[in-house]
Amino acid sequence: MHDPRTQLLHGQWFRQLPVTVQDSLLALGRPRELAAGQRLFQRGDAPCGLYAVLEGAMRVGAVSSAGKEALLTLVESPHWFGEISLFDGQPRTHDAYAEGPTRLLWIPQAPLLEWLACQPEHWRDLALLMSHKLRWVFVALEQQSLLAAAPRVAQRLLQMAEGYGERDVAQWRLQVSQEQLALMLSLSRQTINQILRSLEQAGVVRLGYGEVEIVDAPRLRAMGQHPG
Repeated sequence: MHDPRTQLLHGQWFRQLPVTVQDSLLALGRPRELAAGQRLFQRGDAPCGLYAVLEGAMRVGAVSSAGKEALLTLVESPHWFGEISLFDGQPRTHDAYAEGPTRLLWIPQAPLLEWLACQPEHWRDLALLMSHKLRWVFVALEQQSLLAAAPRVAQRLLQMAEGYGERDVAQWRLQVSQEQLALMLSLSRQTINQILRSLEQAGVVRLGYGEVEIVDAPRLRAMGQHPG
C-alpha cells in the first residue's frame, strides 16, 4: 500500500500547502476503503468531512425522482472532494459512489473544524481548493453554451487526462465509458459513440472496453478549440 503523502503530492493543491499543514491533514486522516458501487454519502446527508482519492474513482452525481441520472464527474487520485459542506455546514449536495474498488483518505468533519478553529489562517487553504473547482465549473458552463458536441467531447477528454488542472502528470489512458461521457456532457450515447469513432478513425484516440486512450493530444486540443 502506497504512502498517502506520496500519492497526494502528485496533486497541485496538496503539494503547494505548507509542510506543517500537510502534516496536520495527514495526522487527522483515516483510511476508508469502498467496494465497487458502495455509497459514501448521498444528497441530503449531514456533512461528514473531507476526502482524498488515493486509488480508484468516485462517481459524483444525482438521480432524479424519475430515475434519470446526472453524472457530474469521476473523482480520481489525487483529487480531494467534500469541502463545500465543510464551509457551509449544509447537507451534501450530491451522491458519491465508488466506481470500482476505491481507497480514500478521510478527514472527519469535527476534528478538522477543531483544527481550523485553532489555526484559522488555514481556512484560506481550503478555500483555494473550492475556488479551483469553481473555475472549472464556469469553464464547463461556457463550453456547454458555446461549443458543439464534438469540441465539447474533445475538451472534456483533455480535461480528464490532465486532472482538471490538478494532476502534475497527464494520464492519457482514461477509464471512462461512453455512457459516462454521455451523462457528464448531457449528450446521447449515440452521439458520443459517433464522435469517438470519428476520432478513432482519425488516429486521435484509441477505444477499448470502458476506456479511451488519447494518442494525439495536440490534434485533440486543436479540435477542442473549434466552435463547431
